[in-house]
Amino acid sequence: MNGLHLIADIYRCRPDGALLTRRAALEALCVTECRKAGLSPLGAYFHQFEDEQGQPAGVTGTVVLAESHLAIHTWPETGDATLDVYVCNFSRDNSGRARKVFQCVIDALAPEEIVRHEVVRGRLPTEA
Repeated sequence: MNGLHLIADIYRCRPDGALLTRRAALEALCVTECRKAGLSPLGAYFHQFEDEQGQPAGVTGTVVLAESHLAIHTWPETGDATLDVYVCNFSRDNSGRARKVFQCVIDALAPEEIVRHEVVRGRLPTEA
């Protein structure tokens, strides 16, 4: 196995529209950007949280990819989000595709600050 795991803590987002609070908008963004990057969505599950008054609050969601997954969680109260994109590189190198979807989602959230990590996971079968 070999893969790339991109992780971001995203602070003080100011997206156009309601990406931090509307399940349908965030799901559409994530699935569309995965496809545009050349990844293969197999399914998605996004959950809409509500505040005490029954108004849309944060969203949590996952896009299951043939190559692995994208996961995102939002905290509109503070304008924050977390984003993970993990891809397997077993049959082809998907690293560029992962970086593209990762950056497109971050750009759409328009954060003031980002803490990023890249983790190479596993090793190629030919490595000892």
